[in-house]
Amino acid sequence: MDSLSQASQGEEQESHVSGPLLVEKLAEAGITVQDIKKLTEAGLHTVEAVAYTPKKNLMTIKGISEQKADKILAEALKIIPLGFQSATEVHARRAELVHITTGSKNLDALLGGGIETGAITELFGEFRTGKSQICHTLAVTCQLPVDMGGGEGKCLYIDTEGTFRPVRLLAVAERLGLNGEEVLDNVAYARAYNHDHQLQLLTAASALMSESRFCLLIVDSATALYRVDFNGRGELSARQAHLGKFLRTLQRTLHGQ
Repeated sequence: MDSLSQASQGEEQESHVSGPLLVEKLAEAGITVQDIKKLTEAGLHTVEAVAYTPKKNLMTIKGISEQKADKILAEALKIIPLGFQSATEVHARRAELVHITTGSKNLDALLGGGIETGAITELFGEFRTGKSQICHTLAVTCQLPVDMGGGEGKCLYIDTEGTFRPVRLLAVAERLGLNGEEVLDNVAYARAYNHDHQLQLLTAASALMSESRFCLLIVDSATALYRVDFNGRGELSARQAHLGKFLRTLQRTLHGQ
């Protein structure tokens, strides 16, 4: 970074700040304001999200015909190319990934530097082994500067078991010398009450992520409501299908909402 010219640094910073492209950019390609509104109401808030969405899913949006879906996808793919690229480009992009510290140097070392952004990381273990405490810690450490192991962003926290406690965030903030009130303001919290609501909250999360810089999304826990809402082998197939949809939506949210 130090070896780059001032102009190059400015361009890189501008690119970094811009992030995912808001879906409104499709208006420049001839997509109507009405159709863009329909996309956002369906939870597609960025051009990336549109480009990643299958045509048949776009056609399920009220008012989006097959012809419109073809045009929308065509224009989105002109802006967000999804074809082949060199391994050099992939390597350069991965080298820029930010890792968020867990607060433990030993655990960070095991994870290759901490929790990798742009990816799904699953924590699993026995009851009362510290999984939720790690989630609370990450909700604070993600707000740190990058050079201190943070992501310089806010946190989205979806709680499915009622284990979220703001006092835990305040304790971590105090240990790190951060302003407790600011830390709490930078965490957007929602309680999920069933598996459908959990999926709906991802759509709401994507809207928030298109408006502000969020660098971490926590779901604690991702599977608890599925164990409650689906019973027995007879509902196993439906449970796995819905859980798969949730994970695909989560993955899409990580890569441009």
